[in-house]
Amino acid sequence: MITKIISGGQTGADRTALDWAIAHDIPYGGWCPAGRMAEDGVIPAKYQLTEMPDGGGYRQRNKANVHDSDATLILTISPELSGGSKQTVSFAKHLRKPWLHIHSEMNWQDAITSWLTSTQIEILNVAGPRSSKEPDIGVFVIKVLDAITGSTIGSSGGRGVG
Repeated sequence: MITKIISGGQTGADRTALDWAIAHDIPYGGWCPAGRMAEDGVIPAKYQLTEMPDGGGYRQRNKANVHDSDATLILTISPELSGGSKQTVSFAKHLRKPWLHIHSEMNWQDAITSWLTSTQIEILNVAGPRSSKEPDIGVFVIKVLDAITGSTIGSSGGRGVG
């Protein structure tokens, strides 16, 4: 059962996943770039994320979140992966961590149900494009997380947990 959501705090998929976790009282956390940088400036303090040490940026953040999770779910509108999402898949493969990319143009309900039943996940890393790349990604993230709520995600306090 998923007991914690982690993400990197960027606008779009990351931040929507964190907002969803907060709204549903699910523990959350994750790594963010040094200086809490995001495309819209500094990541707000309400997101209790851990800054990368030694000036670590987006790449290091992505790798740390893959490393610290049991599995990574990459959500996109487009069927094609690019940028940080594509890099996140590379990290998951390199670290031999389960990952799934679903996009809004596929029958994602069956794909995610199958993946969740075959993968032992407590800490789920949620990744995907920033708002400037896919402005409607937040709606899709909420739809997917709402769909997997029930028996796969457990509530236990909802505070950010580093």
